[in-house]
Amino acid sequence: MIVAFSVTPLGVGEDVGEYVADAVRIVRESGLPNRTDAMFTSIEGEWDEVMGVVKRAVAAVEARAPRVSVVLKADIRPGVTDGLTSKVETVERHLAG
Repeated sequence: MIVAFSVTPLGVGEDVGEYVADAVRIVRESGLPNRTDAMFTSIEGEWDEVMGVVKRAVAAVEARAPRVSVVLKADIRPGVTDGLTSKVETVERHLAG
């Protein structure tokens, strides 16, 4: 499964980069395949391990912010691995063709 999620601390002002970095650090330390862009962090693995990482990432922000907003989107496709790379490669192949 691939989960794309964003964690936004509320009530801490406009500059939230250091709070978001706390969440991304948890994801990167998980050892699971992941990518971060301007809007979301995506992580790939089995349901329990991915959701556990998301929970810990949210908790890291929650520990420092009075309120937290989470947006999550999941692609649950049993038997598929390396979706973070293969999905992008498929689009790039079509663009090149």
